Amino acid sequence: MKVWGYWTTLGWSIVSFLLGQFVAFGVLLWLHRGDWDSVLQTPFDGVVVTIFIALSNPVTIGVLAIAVRIARSNLSDYFALKWPMARDLMFGIAFLVVLIAAGDALLYLSGRELVTAFQLQSYTTAAAAGWLPAMFAAAILIAPAGEEAMFRGFLFRGWARSPRSVWPAIIVISILWAMLHIQYDWAGVLQIFIVGLFLGWMRWRSGSLVLVFLLHALFNLEGTLETLALIHFAK
Repeated sequence: MKVWGYWTTLGWSIVSFLLGQFVAFGVLLWLHRGDWDSVLQTPFDGVVVTIFIALSNPVTIGVLAIAVRIARSNLSDYFALKWPMARDLMFGIAFLVVLIAAGDALLYLSGRELVTAFQLQSYTTAAAAGWLPAMFAAAILIAPAGEEAMFRGFLFRGWARSPRSVWPAIIVISILWAMLHIQYDWAGVLQIFIVGLFLGWMRWRSGSLVLVFLLHALFNLEGTLETLALIHFAK
């Protein structure tokens, strides 16, 4: 299987990401033409976030798929699209639960909020507009699919080229992934980085991007459930 080199892999990833952002921004500009000030005042509006995720991620995946086709490689092999072994799935879920519990405990003990302003504003505005199902699908399924295709799929394949390069690749990829989440403060970005290390390790351990996608989706689902609990049950 032909694999793109280090710099070409990075180049394709940047192009796919920027093109996805460009398309999403373009559509949002068109939809909110003449009313862009309201979007700037509520940058975490649930409808805007949902549309952005739903548009940008498929474009990113599409460009990366084109890159693999140009290399004349098999998409399933390049992205490691295979079902994980049951033991890897169970181990990954158990480890993720421990990781989330430890992260929440540290946030609570340090006096920080478990649910961020981004999550609260996205949920409340999406609920007011009747967009909650769409936002849940975007946050729990579409976003993990796009992010994993690029980070633990395309970048991992291009950078983890030998046993010695695996952990340097995992660390750099986790840093880049954490930097993408500018909607969070430093504590949230740090948590994303740590989860990224875990996901990268599971990608290497299992050889399955499907497993990493499922774990990422579960991580986002847990954050969504925390938001629901805070809004509807915390008094």
